[in-house]
Amino acid sequence: MELATDKAIERITRAIAEQRCVLFLGAGIHAPPPEESVFEYPVEQRPPSGGALSRMLAEECGWHGRFPSEDPSNLQRVSLFFERSQGRDNLVRAVREAVHVGKRPSPLLGALAELGFPLVITTNYDQLFEDALTAAGRKPRVSVYTPRLEKTKTFRDPSPEDPVVYKIHGDIQEAESIVITDENYIDFLMRMNDKDPYAPVPMSLKSRLSEWTTLFVGYSLLDYNLRLLFKTLRWQIDDPPMMYSVDYPPDELIVDVWDNQLGYVKFIVQDAWSVVGVLYERVLGRELASPR
Repeated sequence: MELATDKAIERITRAIAEQRCVLFLGAGIHAPPPEESVFEYPVEQRPPSGGALSRMLAEECGWHGRFPSEDPSNLQRVSLFFERSQGRDNLVRAVREAVHVGKRPSPLLGALAELGFPLVITTNYDQLFEDALTAAGRKPRVSVYTPRLEKTKTFRDPSPEDPVVYKIHGDIQEAESIVITDENYIDFLMRMNDKDPYAPVPMSLKSRLSEWTTLFVGYSLLDYNLRLLFKTLRWQIDDPPMMYSVDYPPDELIVDVWDNQLGYVKFIVQDAWSVVGVLYERVLGRELASPR
């Protein structure tokens, strides 16, 4: 492990141990382990990637017949056509079947659940991390983004035993909450400008983001919408603490801008399975091992 990476791991370890680390969880958390890994996560147990989900939806809604020359991996556009042609309920039903029905948390999710993050923010629609938290003996308190203008639910005193999970892009059980189409993203970004107590990110979460270390796992900052989300959140916080992103390999231009120029994020250039394994051992004092 390189010196800079080891220092970052030490800072994150300390923040987790002090219960002052926010976990920001993305869809890439469901990626399979590296080939040389001792872990297994069979394809039938894991949710598809965003591109794979988009292609599945495209097949079901007749995308190829209507837009034969367009990319079926464009999830926001494919899902918009799906919604317009077959309805919102059918879109969310298809997403639910793809990302949650019959799926299981990976050993990686299980390890993160055991680490005891008091506060978790996720853009994932599935409930696999909640399942992992329950399996780890914790009692997650879940709050879900809503596009409606209403007072945002807040939580007091998040703890490892009763962690707060805020689903900022919605949950598969609440159809209107899912942020997936182009129009959903536009509406979501407009809501991000709302003032408290109607802002979609509750004040109790903002206060922790302004005080605690943040660890991003399962994201690639090549994703424009994710960069827009992170920057929007950061603008709402005065002088936020350091944020770390596990990204392997990160885009060189994004690293140059977001780390070297802006100083927003420090990148840990290793795969998530390896990094979480190291954190698990340092925080809990035992090795995370799962023989094939």
